[in-house]
Amino acid sequence: MPAKLSVNLNAVALLRNRRDLPWPSVTGLGRIALAAGAHGLTVHPRPDQRHIRFADLPALRALIDDEFPGCEFNMEGYPSEEFLQLVEKNQPEQVTLVPDNPAQATSDHGWDLENDLDFLKPMVGRLKRGGFRVSLFCEPDADEAALAVAKATGADRIELYTGPYGACYDDSEKAAKELEKLGKTAERAAVLGLAVNAGHDLTVANLPALARRIPMLAEVSIGHALTADALEFGMAEAVRRFLRACRG
Repeated sequence: MPAKLSVNLNAVALLRNRRDLPWPSVTGLGRIALAAGAHGLTVHPRPDQRHIRFADLPALRALIDDEFPGCEFNMEGYPSEEFLQLVEKNQPEQVTLVPDNPAQATSDHGWDLENDLDFLKPMVGRLKRGGFRVSLFCEPDADEAALAVAKATGADRIELYTGPYGACYDDSEKAAKELEKLGKTAERAAVLGLAVNAGHDLTVANLPALARRIPMLAEVSIGHALTADALEFGMAEAVRRFLRACRG
């Protein structure tokens, strides 16, 4: 089965926030994405609300519940108390924990799992008790020891950080090496019983190779490139293009 596609709406929200106006509509474009076949929506509500605003979350939750009940809401973020309360209030199907400093422009590294176990385990435990599926943002070349720690936290999945792979868009030899790192990490995770998601700088051009190398890939979360494609092709066609790419 091809990986599911979750459309990250942060870039849409960032464009909206350039003006004190309600367009482009985050909820409206989320609706178009889901109607075109996307399996879910992803948001990363940062403390400064520079893209997704906390007020967007109930509207997106209601959109899925009322119009697309078979789809999923994925909230990602650093597990501060504020973020955890947002999760508990808005009830996503999946929570992706990332080690972001609030000042970062975007997620750019995975957890240092072997050193972060004591921090992550109670956070994951709290989320699991709340009934949420939990995914941990993971380095592309995580070794067996690190992945064993991810499993020990109680997390259900890892999300492979694919930024280094995406950065090789003009260097096919280097891209192949980065892809192999991701593939090996995914295989190690699968042996431990961890499902595998992926995200960051994935495009219509580089996603098929990733899908072929990691046939067990459960989900990809894509925002920047999909939003860029939407400017050219429209949101619905951009989603269809990425769905085709997910099939490898």
